[in-house]
Amino acid sequence: MKRIFGVIICSLSLLLSSCYTLRNASIPADMKTLDVQFFENNSPLVVANLSQNFTEGLKTRIRNQSRLSISRNAEADATMSGSIIGYTIAPVSIQAVANNVAPIADANRLTITVRVKFVFNSAKTPADKKLNFDQTFTNYQDYKGDIGAQEQNLIKTITDKITEDIFNKAFSNW
Repeated sequence: MKRIFGVIICSLSLLLSSCYTLRNASIPADMKTLDVQFFENNSPLVVANLSQNFTEGLKTRIRNQSRLSISRNAEADATMSGSIIGYTIAPVSIQAVANNVAPIADANRLTITVRVKFVFNSAKTPADKKLNFDQTFTNYQDYKGDIGAQEQNLIKTITDKITEDIFNKAFSNW
């Protein structure tokens, strides 16, 4: 009985520790610090707090889901920079009202696009250099009604999705 219990405990320990290390599996051992620079909003439609919220959301995701330390230092092992290049609201569902009346949008789509450049400054091997990328990430959320009351919640949902995509591209090779 003790032997079976011991095997179960060992198996659970291995399983749980492997779940944790899978998140960091693609981060090179010599990458310890990351400089996440401010993501300026360069989109034609500007929301006052979008840049700050996006940058902080990205830093929080990296802090919570990796072993990396966020550094504001030019000598960091890696650098992540970029800008918000798109913030658009477009109709996705058009509803006809009546004759001689222009159709109205029944639902709209808020889309945010971010350009990200990731550079592993301390890359020593060709495999490490392949971690570098310069890529655009886009996500959206559909909504009904006025944008005003929903905008901050929509932005939070979209930025959560985009920061997850960026994290996976940089550190999980997904």
